[in-house]
Amino acid sequence: MTLVNAAPRRLGGLGEIGPIAYGMWRFTGSDLAERRALVEAALDAGMNLIDTADVYGLDWNGTGFGTVESALGEVLADAPALRDRMVLATKGGIRPPTPYDSSAAGLRAACEDSLRRLGVDTIDLYQIHRPDMYTHPAELAATLGALHDEGKIRAIGVSNFTVAQTEALAAHSELPVVSTQPEYSAAHLAPMRDGTFDLCMRDGIVPLAWSPLAGGRLATGDGLPDELIETLDAIAAREGVNRATVALAFVLAHPAQPVAIIGTQQPERIAASLDATRVTLDRGDVYSIIQASEGQPLP
Repeated sequence: MTLVNAAPRRLGGLGEIGPIAYGMWRFTGSDLAERRALVEAALDAGMNLIDTADVYGLDWNGTGFGTVESALGEVLADAPALRDRMVLATKGGIRPPTPYDSSAAGLRAACEDSLRRLGVDTIDLYQIHRPDMYTHPAELAATLGALHDEGKIRAIGVSNFTVAQTEALAAHSELPVVSTQPEYSAAHLAPMRDGTFDLCMRDGIVPLAWSPLAGGRLATGDGLPDELIETLDAIAAREGVNRATVALAFVLAHPAQPVAIIGTQQPERIAASLDATRVTLDRGDVYSIIQASEGQPLP
């Protein structure tokens, strides 16, 4: 029996999302038709969570802060029916060069700017991109609650938060924290070790795993332990898939039910990523991957 969980995940009151989501860090192309094709390919593949951020576009061939949100907004203006097919997620709280600002005024401005760039009335999932250590969680909770009450956001999540930071926000918030976004992959196992996944399973929080292919290194093998690559390759040969597909399947195998956020800019690779949901991984497989990644046997 496989540990890979291909079932939809329930994202609080937002309903169900697919086990693979589409992320927009690299969504910087200038051609509107190509951008629309990427969004349509993701939605057609069941990746109904579309995840972006206001800071996207500041790097990765982008032209500046907010440009990826604007690029998605242009797609939604060109094809308004796509909005009804997606759970639209974005993030705020990074404001270079400060670098973080989740104050009441700062976060409200960030959210309202995102709404304008996206050309929508409501953001389904609004996430705090990185913690602002100089904003009290009570102030943050009050701001998010007000934005929710005004109909500007429907649900809240966090990104790159520690367990304690997430719990502190949840303690002050009337809105449940429905998601957290940690880096997680076969090459980066921290959420398994630092309590993030345990918190998710305790409180029903959905982990949205960013960089599930370690920035592409799990596909190329660059800079990773030979033992890890050999382990993934052996499973891939057995399953009749490539190494990247096994790496995605590994992310989907944890009982916290992570969602893998992919960011390919090729529609055919979006569709091909669904092969991960059909991979069989048992305990022997996942523990062999963990031991190869960490370079030592488990006690």
